Amino acid sequence: MYPKISAAMDRGIPIFKRWVPGWAVKIILFSLILPTLVLFFLPFANINAAAGYYGGEPADIQFSVALFYAGYIAFYSLERRFFYFLAAKEYFILFTMLALITTLVCYLTNDLYLWFPIRFFQGMLFSSTVNLSLSLMFTRLHSERAREISFSVFFGMLICILPFTNLVTADLIDSYNFNLVYKGALFSYLPCLCLIMLCMNNVRLNVRLHLYKLDWQSFVFWSIVLTLLGYITIYGQEYYWIGDPRIYYSAVAIIVSTLIYIVRQKGLKHPYLHLKIFRFRNFKFAAFLIFVLYICRFAANVTNSFFAGVLKLDPIHISYINSFNLAGLVAGVIISCAMILQKKNIRFIWFPGFMLLLIFHAIMFFLFATEADENNFYAPLFMQGLGVGMIMVPTIVYAISAVPVAIGPSATSICSTMGYVGFCINAAILNFCELYEKGRHYNAFQDHLTRVDQFARQTLLVRSNHLLSKGLSLKQAAKGANKQLVNTVNQQIQIRFAMDYYELMSIMLVITLLLIALFPYLNRTAVYLRSRRLAPA
Repeated sequence: MYPKISAAMDRGIPIFKRWVPGWAVKIILFSLILPTLVLFFLPFANINAAAGYYGGEPADIQFSVALFYAGYIAFYSLERRFFYFLAAKEYFILFTMLALITTLVCYLTNDLYLWFPIRFFQGMLFSSTVNLSLSLMFTRLHSERAREISFSVFFGMLICILPFTNLVTADLIDSYNFNLVYKGALFSYLPCLCLIMLCMNNVRLNVRLHLYKLDWQSFVFWSIVLTLLGYITIYGQEYYWIGDPRIYYSAVAIIVSTLIYIVRQKGLKHPYLHLKIFRFRNFKFAAFLIFVLYICRFAANVTNSFFAGVLKLDPIHISYINSFNLAGLVAGVIISCAMILQKKNIRFIWFPGFMLLLIFHAIMFFLFATEADENNFYAPLFMQGLGVGMIMVPTIVYAISAVPVAIGPSATSICSTMGYVGFCINAAILNFCELYEKGRHYNAFQDHLTRVDQFARQTLLVRSNHLLSKGLSLKQAAKGANKQLVNTVNQQIQIRFAMDYYELMSIMLVITLLLIALFPYLNRTAVYLRSRRLAPA
């Protein structure tokens, strides 16, 4: 990402003061990265609590994560210009202070429409802070082994952050208001800022490059495309797609902005993104697999909804169950890193990873029921984490190594973009299954739940007699029986929605496995990096 960092250090320019040991530098940088990573998927820690606090709906919480993601991707290519303009210490202090201010605003406000732009800006800060921190952490690691390990560390942290956030914040959100987690992030930033001011030298690692000819126009058009893509996919099903003017004009704006953006890139001497990376076959296939992976990656959210809505588990208990998924992610990243270092055939990494995801979806399809033993979910959740962990890092490394070194940053940015598109498409599929399929199943149940249906009458009678035996009056027992029957129907609808979603994911994974098995040029392909540059994000 920043090749001049290594060059400056080789000339004897220390970034940190000499009395600061190397392990302390990594701890300082890691402690700076962690709160920024936690902010990424923080609204997903408890969607209902976040929606209640901001007075919105679950779709608004999904959109807030999409805005953070869009800000990160859109600012990625522009961020290096600010690094070349500022000294490293100034850079850290400025962006950490901005992160503190935005976190403070999130803590103080519950206005949804003020929160949205702040989330986009936090995504931009995420791009700056995390990229530079990770580059500094691994700047003295020159061997190919070190580069692969650095990629594994970053992407491992990125895919682990969702279950990790659920685990560390579940108790706080369940006991206090949702915004208390922002207060925790504020206090976690302050020690990092003080340590950076104390331990870093005020040196410039590269020639100062002024911010003239800053391609902010490309940034604006790219931001519009990404933001509106998230808006359409998340709210489209709720608003009946292009039948609603909001969705229709958003789609038109995406098409117009994309055309202007492409024309601009072809006319620029230094394009925002090098579109010629799409000429490389291996890169296109890797980008497709990242897209598929991100669609499947958030399947655990459906499982969590099942735990909460059907099995009636509290958020703290759900976070403990998801610790098995977290363990699987860590194990998968370690295994994939070892296989990359041994230069294994890429097919031997992808095929087991996607097969584990397929097995997870198939097992979960048969585990959805109104009553279940939570012990039965430990192995499938671990399996899902293991599959995602095995696929993520090799696919990113494979995509970057498939293009020339000079356009490697553009390849990384497009890979992140494909992950974002996969996230948005997953949200669209979830909303389709939840809004349309739930309605279809509800109507199907309603056709049978009538006064003349013998089974429905028998069920109401049994439930009424049970409530009468508990001391309720005849009228109260009748109302209670009706309410229990409605709750049972809602549980069945939730189960059918989850089964439909997992069935659709299984079909997609079968097609992906066939593509991996049948593509002939993957037979002799291994993953390796041909550059010493670190571009972990």
